[in-house]
Amino acid sequence: MSRASLSTVLFAALSLCACNSSSVLDPAAGATASGQQTATQPSSTESAAQPPVTAVQPPARSSRIRLQVAPIVGASVEAAGPLMEELQQRARQRGVTLAGSSGQNATHVLKGYFSVLNEDGAATVIYVWDVYDPAGSRLHRISGQQKAQAVSGAEGWPSVAPDTLRAIADTTMDQLSSWFQASADQG
Repeated sequence: MSRASLSTVLFAALSLCACNSSSVLDPAAGATASGQQTATQPSSTESAAQPPVTAVQPPARSSRIRLQVAPIVGASVEAAGPLMEELQQRARQRGVTLAGSSGQNATHVLKGYFSVLNEDGAATVIYVWDVYDPAGSRLHRISGQQKAQAVSGAEGWPSVAPDTLRAIADTTMDQLSSWFQASADQG
């Protein structure tokens, strides 16, 4: 592995750890106030040549959920815009109500942390989503990675295909809807 590649990998790892390093390093921080464990989903790998098949989740039972999506950290504006559009579309499909950017009526806040790595003609997007309550307490974590062929040999965010962003939006909203449903069933 070249020095530049190693530096990129280390930077990405440190960036993701900085999302909330104290809770990552503290095993007791994995439990929420109600004693539930936060979930970390395994990584998924998709090929850009095969768009993901989307099974639409049933709408979340609790119509009281209002989700504010905070600005995405680490993604370029060119990547964050289409990703936000995909998230909004998937949220509507799954019955999740989105709150405006002011989030005055939001019951949950979704914050995303992203990094992209390029190696051997592939682009790998590493992502972490944290779900917070309005008081700022982290309730849930979704993490993963999406790997696909890099677009025309580009580096960084320009190498990430739109299908990769769609797959991340699908996976994120599927996991978020499932978590909302499980939370509603317990409450």
